[in-house]
Amino acid sequence: MKSKIDKTPTKNPTLSKEENEILASYEAGEWKSIGLNNKLISSYQKAASATLAKNKRINIRLNQLDLQSIQKKAFEEGLPYQTFISSLIHKFVTGKLVEK
Repeated sequence: MKSKIDKTPTKNPTLSKEENEILASYEAGEWKSIGLNNKLISSYQKAASATLAKNKRINIRLNQLDLQSIQKKAFEEGLPYQTFISSLIHKFVTGKLVEK
């Protein structure tokens, strides 16, 4: 005996209304793959490698309270504090660091 597949859209309570709408749309088959060719994949890989490249080392002296605050925020973000500092610097120099 064949079982019916439930086509009822999934509603995830941890997602926002908009995210649930996107999920329902995806599950309804309304999304189509654009397909990625090897050239595009290669360009994405190069961009990711360049972003993650850490080819220079610096030393910096920080106030102990500042360092503790940075370490706390990094922990909240789930990142090592040095990675967090690097991320902040990158966001600043690219103009993506935004104040709340």
